[in-house]
Amino acid sequence: MADKYIDFDVLARISSLELLARTVVQGFTLGLHRSPYRGFSVEFAEYRQYAPGDEIRFIDWNVYGRTDRYYIKQFEEETNLACHLLLDVSASMGFKGPDAKFSKLEYGCFLSACLAYFLMGQRDSVSLTLFDSQVRVRLPASSRQGHLQRILTELDGLKAGNDTNISKPMHEMAGGLKRRGMCILISDLLDDPAAVLSALQHFHFAGHDVLVFHVLDNAEINFTYSTLTEFRDMENGEKLLLSPGATRRAYMEEFNRFQTAYEKGAANVKADYRLLNTRTPLELALSECLYKRSRMG
Repeated sequence: MADKYIDFDVLARISSLELLARTVVQGFTLGLHRSPYRGFSVEFAEYRQYAPGDEIRFIDWNVYGRTDRYYIKQFEEETNLACHLLLDVSASMGFKGPDAKFSKLEYGCFLSACLAYFLMGQRDSVSLTLFDSQVRVRLPASSRQGHLQRILTELDGLKAGNDTNISKPMHEMAGGLKRRGMCILISDLLDDPAAVLSALQHFHFAGHDVLVFHVLDNAEINFTYSTLTEFRDMENGEKLLLSPGATRRAYMEEFNRFQTAYEKGAANVKADYRLLNTRTPLELALSECLYKRSRMG
């Protein structure tokens, strides 16, 4: 990966979602050229690393001469993958901590845009589903010209929706996806872990590879409050006045249980899980996606 990531101060000055995605993805790609990520070829859409059992006649000896590594020529049908982006747009995703540059939903939109831009650049077909307690928008998978713009149009200026009920629409989505592929869930996962994990397992049983980006604000992860603060539930409006000093320890213990339940539970249902602070550079999420995709090649 590159040593330097795109600074969020730079991203905050970019008003176009397409330009933001292009800026991040091009920076990420430049990083791959400088230091190939985990041994994978920069020409990711055209080559994959040799594995025992592959036919030697497909080795590209010119690439071997340049890299001293064996790569197999991939044909277009091998590289075309169905990638399903599932973005939680429930009310809780609208949260933005006191020191945050972006809300969780804004970060999720940026991440979705970058993933779509990157994946379609790899000749993959991409679908987009927006949901809260139900599916709100569903764009079927496509790699055709103009589809990326449809995705970006749906994401641009997106507002947080209604109450959270992650498992219900996810079960519906798992049952409705006809083409097996990679499912990428982007959510704060503020719901019952057992119910959400059951839905993730549904995707696995349907033959999909699952990648979960657990997006949370830094204030939620580290409880950064220092003065008497009124907290308001963004979905039911309930308010609670708390002294951070008196509640920090209990909060962090509960948060650790909550996060661990998802991390361990995801492993049990064969899903890859990554916790993302909204301060996390978007390029790091792209590298996780590249690693996941490469294992499916």
